[in-house]
Amino acid sequence: MASPRLETYCCPNRDAATQLVMNFQPKVFCGVCIGSASVSLLLTILQLLPKKGQSPRKVPKASSSSTILLLISICDMLGGLGVIFRSSVWLGFPGFIANISVVNGTDVWPSAFCVGSAMWIQLLYSAGFWWLFCYAVDSYLVVRRSAGLSTIVLYHMMTWGLAVMLCVEGIALLYYPSLSSCENGLEHAIPHYITTYAPLLLVLVVNPILFRRTVSAVASLLKGRQGIYTENERRLGTEIQIRFFKIMLVFIICWSSNIINESLLFYLEMQPDINEMPLKNIRSAALITWIIMGVLNPMQGFLFTLAFYGWTGWRVDLKWRKREIPWESMSSSTVGENAYPSPVNYQGNAHDSKKITTTDSQQTDDAISMLSEGNTSGDDRLTRSSPIYQGW
Repeated sequence: MASPRLETYCCPNRDAATQLVMNFQPKVFCGVCIGSASVSLLLTILQLLPKKGQSPRKVPKASSSSTILLLISICDMLGGLGVIFRSSVWLGFPGFIANISVVNGTDVWPSAFCVGSAMWIQLLYSAGFWWLFCYAVDSYLVVRRSAGLSTIVLYHMMTWGLAVMLCVEGIALLYYPSLSSCENGLEHAIPHYITTYAPLLLVLVVNPILFRRTVSAVASLLKGRQGIYTENERRLGTEIQIRFFKIMLVFIICWSSNIINESLLFYLEMQPDINEMPLKNIRSAALITWIIMGVLNPMQGFLFTLAFYGWTGWRVDLKWRKREIPWESMSSSTVGENAYPSPVNYQGNAHDSKKITTTDSQQTDDAISMLSEGNTSGDDRLTRSSPIYQGW
């Protein structure tokens, strides 16, 4: 799981709320994290591997959207590996982890492991949040024909730069002036929590707005082809809208428990004594959401692949051959096959008008195909039947 409480736990003088959740059934909690992260990691890899029965075809040109989707999956897998490693050490070496609680201890390795593993998990999941935000931005810009593979460099700079900067800044403020004196007051913790949850809240607030604008732009783009909006175009727009809805649904399911848990723990921190009887229900809710976080946070990687590509099947093909990579859309190849229209014999202005129309149609095809990458075979049949993919 990914929570700023992990870094707070590295403080020997941690607050009572952090102590409450971290000491609640630690073996069970670590086992839940290992199980959830392991299942998610294996299923995510299975989703991305090429499958038997797929007909070999020419690899279509990669787009920025498909690259971003792959990078989101990679961040989730690396974050899951961090969860497995950290939880395994906690389970296998309880005496090693117990040294973190020793104030002014001479052994720095437990604290170094605690800080390093927590930063690794936080950085990777934070980078995944930024990549998801970039995906929403890129989808909108693609429809507006203002993005492409060239913009992926800017996305890399923004994603990794902001993820590293916020992570380092939050950790530095939390552990200032030293690890033994952190968590002496909320002035240390609050900036750390802000830098941790800023990208998460950005995705929750801004991505639905960008997705909604993208869907509206797609409808306008499809109508502009012939001045009409047929049933096929309407169904294609609905499929893209459903895909965006699935992405946001997975994100909300996996991370809403973090926001609820953090709100409850902050409320407990404000109380003089968190062990008072009137706070029993709040303590129970905080502990329940803490376990839920251990299950849902690592599962984001696999659930996102379902939202991105659908279920790709069990039959893995490990033979080395030049094939279509699984995260590329079948509809992309459809566009490639029909990108050039049949020869026409128009003369003069008629020929020029046909050329302009074909160029505009191909640009529209490219924009829509980037948004529909990774759709299932049913979506592919839809795009094949739509006039938007008939080459004209």
